[in-house]
Amino acid sequence: MDCSGPLNPEIVARLEDSFAAQGLMQHLGAEISTIRCGEVVLRMPFRPQLSQQHGFFHAGATTALADSAGGYAAFTLFDPGQEVLTTEFKLNLLNPARGQAVEARGRVIKSGRTLSVCQLDVWAEDGGTRSHVATGLQTLIRLG
Repeated sequence: MDCSGPLNPEIVARLEDSFAAQGLMQHLGAEISTIRCGEVVLRMPFRPQLSQQHGFFHAGATTALADSAGGYAAFTLFDPGQEVLTTEFKLNLLNPARGQAVEARGRVIKSGRTLSVCQLDVWAEDGGTRSHVATGLQTLIRLG
């Protein structure tokens, strides 16, 4: 994994176009916060429609955000014309996700010829305090 230089603007544009085409991310109100070589951070503001019965962010919403963050982190290391799909992931829920927003960070651990592995972490932002609410690993396949 070579992240020695600046990220190619073409990769950033392809990533932003792909993200904009995701109906689920639009539905959740997710936004791209950071794009770096091998790392992407996505942010999702709280809305009552994203909650579960206790008023916390629903694990389905936070899991979807983490999955996309990891997928796009892997995507930053792909060649033009290549796409990404998740083949497996596991997310451990550490604390209830409560507050004004959650932020998911995907970071590439290994970018292989076919498979990539990413670390996933999710934090909740509540009144200026950040709480680590989930962590996990993801495996992705490079297509194209």
